[in-house]
Amino acid sequence: MTMTTTMATNETKIAFLGLGGMGTPMARRLLAAGYGLTVWNRTSARAEALVAEGAVAAASPAEAVRGADVVITMLADPAAALAVADAMIPALRAGATWIDTSTVGPDTVRELVSRLPDGVAFIDAPVMGSVDRAADGGLLILAGGETAPVDGLLAELGSVRRCGEVGTGAALKLVLISGVIGGVALLAESLRLAGALGLPEDLTRSALEASPLGGLVGRLFATEAHFPVALAAKDVGLALATGVGGLPVLEAVHGVLASRPDLATSDVSSLHP
Repeated sequence: MTMTTTMATNETKIAFLGLGGMGTPMARRLLAAGYGLTVWNRTSARAEALVAEGAVAAASPAEAVRGADVVITMLADPAAALAVADAMIPALRAGATWIDTSTVGPDTVRELVSRLPDGVAFIDAPVMGSVDRAADGGLLILAGGETAPVDGLLAELGSVRRCGEVGTGAALKLVLISGVIGGVALLAESLRLAGALGLPEDLTRSALEASPLGGLVGRLFATEAHFPVALAAKDVGLALATGVGGLPVLEAVHGVLASRPDLATSDVSSLHP
């Protein structure tokens, strides 16, 4: 597939598809930076606040991307990414760059790329960080593919770690997010154990913070982050679906997450009793 790209500037026309908890603050940062922004979301009401700030709402994915220089997607799962791809790909112009920031895994990335016409560049760029980091431009962007033409645009969202060829960003995201989710789940159980043993929570927390687990303790008690348990289960499920064997701890974590439909929309910190 032959690809061409255009260096992104503030004159770049951006289409942003997917305005959930992460997509909305990411799109807002691009809008505030002066980029021309067209937005689309399956639930159209989610676009209203951004339209009030200067974005243009599109009625469909195809309408959103038509004429866009850069397309950014932030979608919930592989099914959503593939469905939106089918709707928008026929309208992509030659020379456009598609940046997918969704967490969908390398298999889905390869499927998305296989559907692209010649002349459209693809970057898989899933992010680490929750809504707080999305709002302040502090995301870690794990990028597979050639990012140079859109470095300035990505800098509005966070810092870029270049991972290699297309698909490597999606792969590294599964590694990192599995470690974080697994660590948070384990810490939640550690605190439950401490409570059962009669230890004060403040004592346990301060000791854990002083340990090598300190960073994860901060995530477990974060109040401005929001990573729903259902999406955490989805991400761990994607890691397990790669077919890599010998991951019994991750399988157990996935079982715990999937068994808590009562917490599906709650942040993973809700695992803490």
